[in-house]
Amino acid sequence: MALSLASYNIHRCFGTDGRYTPERTAEVIDALDADVIGLQEVDMRLLVDGRAQLDFLADRLNLNPVPGPNIKGRRGKFGNALLTRWPVLSVRRTDLTVRHFEPRGAILAELNVRGQPLRVVVTHLGLNAAERRLQVRHLLLALEEEGHDDMATIIMGDFNEWRPTRGCLRTIDRRFGQSLMPRTFPSRLPLLPLDRIWAWPADGLKRLSVYATPLSRMTSDHLPLRAEVAWDAHELPGGWRRRMTITNV
Repeated sequence: MALSLASYNIHRCFGTDGRYTPERTAEVIDALDADVIGLQEVDMRLLVDGRAQLDFLADRLNLNPVPGPNIKGRRGKFGNALLTRWPVLSVRRTDLTVRHFEPRGAILAELNVRGQPLRVVVTHLGLNAAERRLQVRHLLLALEEEGHDDMATIIMGDFNEWRPTRGCLRTIDRRFGQSLMPRTFPSRLPLLPLDRIWAWPADGLKRLSVYATPLSRMTSDHLPLRAEVAWDAHELPGGWRRRMTITNV
């Protein structure tokens, strides 16, 4: 199994210039040329040509959408999402909300990648350290309840954790391997490693890059994170369709 992945906090399609431009967001995601993309801060309450943001992005990029809203109201939904080229076999949405804090959650999806099952987790943790510790505990418990300990797994998202040697992510590291910590925030001058991607088994993660271009620095306050994974494959998924400037980890 070999495929490319990306994680991207799209900031509701509002750029660092303050403009609401979903078309620009779609252009950045398309340039990533990834098979599976985990998105955070997707605002389905905002429309693009009469369609919700997620529907617009899925249609524009010809990808299968999986919504994972954390906030639901009369005006619509807001939260995580998954875009994938591969068929979706099952979806579970896990509530990670901690009392008195903003609603948070995670998508646990199983994909069919060339006949092989792949579990993909997309999440966005809270801003408070104690909140994040509880959220990681609940997320790992949800994965244990699912079983499938031998299934290839991807965990990705905006974890809002910037401390390299402390914090809640050590618990995930112990289970899925040490995560790399590329700096993705703020996009104009990245200082903090808020966005992460884990692949399990850990030897499947072959390449990790931050997509840093003039456009991506303007499109959101986070830079996209892109990974290539391969398990029992002789070759990586291959290069990107177009040449572009990236920051390699």
